[in-house]
Amino acid sequence: QVQLLESGGGLVQAGGSLRLSCAASGRTFSRYVMGWFRQAPGKEREFVAALRWSGGSTRYADSVKGRFTISRDNAKKTVYLQMNSLKPEDTAVYYCAAGWEYSSSHAGAYEYWGQGTQVTVSS
Repeated sequence: QVQLLESGGGLVQAGGSLRLSCAASGRTFSRYVMGWFRQAPGKEREFVAALRWSGGSTRYADSVKGRFTISRDNAKKTVYLQMNSLKPEDTAVYYCAAGWEYSSSHAGAYEYWGQGTQVTVSS
């Protein structure tokens, strides 16, 4: 069992930055792939970034590549999503998730989810 708790969302102007945090707990969370997804009103939940907890490999959606960075702090059992150069189209609820398939961008590949945190980017 893995529990995930996101924090760090808020309101920011276009061009600004935010850092989201996802605190993980559970006995075997370090064996999982950690992902960030987002869902805007009326849209499907979409993949943002993924990280292998063991080894630290990362991958990103094309829409955020070069602007967002996913990272982890092993001691704090926390995964981060640093978001720079934010755009109004980045506005969404952002979810942290844990799964097994690093190469998959589908929400269905992730087993555990946090409650989500709202990110709003004003123009």
